[in-house]
Amino acid sequence: MRRLDVLLFGLLWLGGGAALYGVLCGFGVDGLRAGLWTQAALVVGVVGWLATYSLRVVRKDMTYHHQRGAYEQAWLEQQWDKLSPEEQARLLAEVEAEKQHSDTKDT
Repeated sequence: MRRLDVLLFGLLWLGGGAALYGVLCGFGVDGLRAGLWTQAALVVGVVGWLATYSLRVVRKDMTYHHQRGAYEQAWLEQQWDKLSPEEQARLLAEVEAEKQHSDTKDT
């Protein structure tokens, strides 16, 4: 999210709270109760958003992690392309040998 998007979302969130307050007052709820219900709704919304955000952080499902993974993959591909065909074949043989060794070790 860009900084402008965050600011617009915050203003929209506050506007939604004001609209909810106005709707509650329009239905005859006194100002104090309407304010409490509006505040409760906004707090529940923020806590819900924090819960989903925390879940994405724990699962490493953030934009930063995706960008870093793509960067690391591109870097590895670039390093692979720099190797000679003989070096590539040697590395593939080593990986295959380790894979077979770990398969026999697991059984």
